[in-house]
Amino acid sequence: MTEMSKIDTRALLADVTEFIWAEGAMLDAKEYDAWLELWTEDGLYIMPMGAGDDYKNQLNLCYDNAKMRRDRIGRFQRGFSISSAPPAETVRTLSRFRIEAAEGDLITVSCAEHLVEDKFGRQRIWAGNALYTLKVTDGGFKLHGKIVRLLNSDGMLNSFSYLF
Repeated sequence: MTEMSKIDTRALLADVTEFIWAEGAMLDAKEYDAWLELWTEDGLYIMPMGAGDDYKNQLNLCYDNAKMRRDRIGRFQRGFSISSAPPAETVRTLSRFRIEAAEGDLITVSCAEHLVEDKFGRQRIWAGNALYTLKVTDGGFKLHGKIVRLLNSDGMLNSFSYLF
C-alpha cells in the first residue's frame, strides 16, 4: 500500500465515520424526517434475529424498504405504536469503524453500537454490530443498507420505540 492510499483510506474513514455519527445523533434526537432523507429509495434497514445472512428468508426484527421505513416513522411520530407511547430517550455510541469494501459508488463500513434506552425511569443497554452500505452521490453519502445485529437478537427482546 502506498503512502497516498493510506491517506485516502484515512480520509474516507473519517468521512464515513462523520456521516454515521451524524446519523446516530439524528436518531437520538428523533429527527426522523431528516433520517428518512438519508436513504436511497431502494435501501434496506434490517435487524436480523439470530445467525444467517439470507435476510429475505429468515426472521427479522426489521426488514424495511422505503415504504416500511416511512410507515414505521409515521407510527413513532403519531403515537400509533404502543411501544412508542411515550417514546424512549436514547443515547448511542458508535465505535470501531472499519471499511470493509469500497467498490464503485458503494462503501461498506462496519462498526459497534451501544445504545442506552431510558423509559419509565429505567435504563436498558443494547449492544450490536452494525454494517452500513453507503452510496456516494453528488450530494454526499446516502444510506443504501444498514444491518444491525443485536448481540442477543435470538434471545428475549422487548419492544423498541426507536431505531438502532
